[in-house]
Amino acid sequence: MLTIDFGQQIEGDYRQEEAFMTQLLEKVFELEGLADDNIEMSLTLLDNAQIQEINREYRDRNQPTDVISFAFEDNDDEFPIFGLSADIPRVLGDIFISLERAREQAADYGHSFERELGFLAVHGCLHLLGYDHETKADEVEMFTRQEAVLQAFDLQRAK
Repeated sequence: MLTIDFGQQIEGDYRQEEAFMTQLLEKVFELEGLADDNIEMSLTLLDNAQIQEINREYRDRNQPTDVISFAFEDNDDEFPIFGLSADIPRVLGDIFISLERAREQAADYGHSFERELGFLAVHGCLHLLGYDHETKADEVEMFTRQEAVLQAFDLQRAK
């Protein structure tokens, strides 16, 4: 069972976006063979100024970005947890998405806001699951997984 703790630090009603992202992330876990696992994560919607602050504080980059993920499982060796029961969820981490940046990028790329938001949510989730794009091989693997989810929802990139 996937539990997503949604938060927002911007004004507005984003229940439709939350429902949409939930469907996409459930598909990620299905394709990863984790659909039956007890998993928890958070996803927070921000504006550019708020995500820039996080980017500056935690990544030493003083500029807005589209998505930032903080995986809790990065430190498994440092903080081992023994004897967890199936009742205790696997807590993956946090995703922060700038809706402002998502709208800008959708316009820049010529595709829908829904496609861009979906891409960012899936991209952030895959980072929580340990995927990255540091090498060409890693990038191909991660982006292939992203596209499989996006195509399942007919979310095409502009050509």
